[in-house]
Amino acid sequence: MKKNQSLLLASALLCGLTTGAAETEPDFSHETWNNLLTRFVNLSADGTASRVDYEGFAESRQKLATYLNELASVSKVDFDRWSEAEQLAFLINAYNAWTVELILERYPGIESIRDIGFLPGAAWRLRIVELFGRKMSLDNLEHDMIRGWDRFHEPRIHFAVNCAAIGCPALSDRAYSGSTLNDQLDRNARQFLKDRSRNYAIRSDLYVSPIFRWYREDFQDGWGGYESLSAFLAEYGEALGLSEAQKAGLMSGRIRIRFSRYDWSLNSLDP
Repeated sequence: MKKNQSLLLASALLCGLTTGAAETEPDFSHETWNNLLTRFVNLSADGTASRVDYEGFAESRQKLATYLNELASVSKVDFDRWSEAEQLAFLINAYNAWTVELILERYPGIESIRDIGFLPGAAWRLRIVELFGRKMSLDNLEHDMIRGWDRFHEPRIHFAVNCAAIGCPALSDRAYSGSTLNDQLDRNARQFLKDRSRNYAIRSDLYVSPIFRWYREDFQDGWGGYESLSAFLAEYGEALGLSEAQKAGLMSGRIRIRFSRYDWSLNSLDP
């Protein structure tokens, strides 16, 4: 009997541990950030780009500060219990919100995020982000967590994280949510690739944003099931305006991938 009781107790403890490690719905809302985005982000008519009303953000900076504090209040233990989609949505929102805060620290005295700091890339190395009880940089958030953690493996994040430049994919006018993240990322990718000022075919050459050069490994290392940049671009061939013959040419190498210019000008509504 004692042996049976011991087995029952061990089973109960195991179930308790399993339940504790299970995914939980996050007790967290991005509504504050969502409200700011809907007010101060202006999408182009075709949805391929957006401009940001930084003056409006500045007037509502206390609300932005409230959201940043809400982000900082989330513990790593609680975060790790969420689904991966909720985790990724949280990190993307955090990156974009802190980028806006970084711009507001200098606005209107800058024409590009690259004007911040003395050395190239300094803006992304400033330890301004507060998450999980520590200070970190935007680079830490993107490269060490969003890209670096061995859990997301999502190439489409490059159409969601926003670097405050015109050349960057549009800052969304809605906050990201785990429940809709896949659809949001897919829509972002298609809208960005539809922009013929950045992505276009000329004869046997396909010009795409330099984002694909900088982060090429994310599009060819199996993330999202893609083993090559050509395969990713062919998947979105319709958005790129490619015919079936051109998509086949892309996969065979007959169509070469080249890279367009990147506009680092600030994505301000009134540049």
